[in-house]
Amino acid sequence: MLAEQAFDVSVGVLSTPPHSYLHEAPTGRAKYLTSGVAGSCHQPMCPSGSKWLAYGHSYAAAVRELLGEVLDLQKVWRSENTKEMERRGLIIRDEIPDWLRAHREAIAQALGVPPEKVGVEGRDATGRKSQIPWTRVYSTDRSPRSTTGWYVVYLFSASGDRVYLSLMQATTVWTDGEFKPRKAAALKSRVAWARPVVASQAAKREDLANAIQLNARTKVGRSYALGNVVAIEYMREALPDPEVLVEDLLYMASLLAAVYKAESAAPHLPGDIAPEVVEAEESASKAAGRRSARHPGQGFLLTGEERRAVESHSVHMASEHFKAQGWSVQDVGTKKPYDLHLSRGQETLRVEVKGTTSDGSQVILTRSEVEHQRKFAPSNALVIVHSITLDRAVEPAVATGGTLECISPWVIDDGNLTVVSYIYRSGI
Repeated sequence: MLAEQAFDVSVGVLSTPPHSYLHEAPTGRAKYLTSGVAGSCHQPMCPSGSKWLAYGHSYAAAVRELLGEVLDLQKVWRSENTKEMERRGLIIRDEIPDWLRAHREAIAQALGVPPEKVGVEGRDATGRKSQIPWTRVYSTDRSPRSTTGWYVVYLFSASGDRVYLSLMQATTVWTDGEFKPRKAAALKSRVAWARPVVASQAAKREDLANAIQLNARTKVGRSYALGNVVAIEYMREALPDPEVLVEDLLYMASLLAAVYKAESAAPHLPGDIAPEVVEAEESASKAAGRRSARHPGQGFLLTGEERRAVESHSVHMASEHFKAQGWSVQDVGTKKPYDLHLSRGQETLRVEVKGTTSDGSQVILTRSEVEHQRKFAPSNALVIVHSITLDRAVEPAVATGGTLECISPWVIDDGNLTVVSYIYRSGI
């Protein structure tokens, strides 16, 4: 039957140098529609032969028992696949996801995406059994993998005393065959970006936690605490009724929707790869005939118009910066392998200007730019105008603000360069 409740979704030998480099410089409950059949399992949403009936409860009601069972199994956690860990894996990967899929349409409404774009995934191991298992809900476009984007996730404490429903970011990256935690500074900066985004909706409730206590002993497990934006805590001895669990799930999904919306409008998020870097890597991959695809969470590309707005704004800021120091400034970017030619008495300076909506820790240099600036040193400079704001609400897009950093003389250290692509002479 259909139950209605309140919902407020408020490399070979290389014969030529690289062509480009990467330079490192309760209350407020939701109103929703969901399905539930007490004491039976005959509707299409309920998987035939599922474990729900074994509990003697309705399909919806079983989730409380499942959460409690995982918490109890946490107390006997082993990294090996014991019988208890095998059972835990079944609940995390299959049974809780089945319950979540039963609410796919309501989750889709809260997220503002089509039901087919709602993803559900549980993981309890990558080789050996993880200390902190999880089951997440996400947009398949926004977070196709658990190592990218944002999602809502159930996280079970190592001690088995509590489970959190968390608005979470990707806290790990797949490197050298294993998941490794992202840098703490990057996680914290993204949390600092996300919390104001959901502040107005979060203010409707008094039970949201900024800090979560998973009592994890592993590095990956501890990284979850750094990635949490806000969370609802459920203690083992006080797991709420199923209808409250659903309401909370949809409320958290509405917060996730707000993050997705803000992410779409933002030219750059802290911790994301700079759009110029993404573009350079994609161009190199295409030129090499690679079939790799970019996914959300790798950074967002700028349109040609937006890129020109950022470049023009950064050159203007750099020009004004040097004029204020008494330099005569010429914009030579269309004629020379650098952007600004400065003169002041007998002094000259050749300046490369890089503008970016990112934090400026990485910028793209061409091989020509590197070679020429090495010849120009020490009468040269690198200006990076970072953290530029890009207003996409107007046409053409307008770039404003930003922080200017100047390095002069600019001595380019090979250790600060990362090769993006090569030309290889095959000898054919």
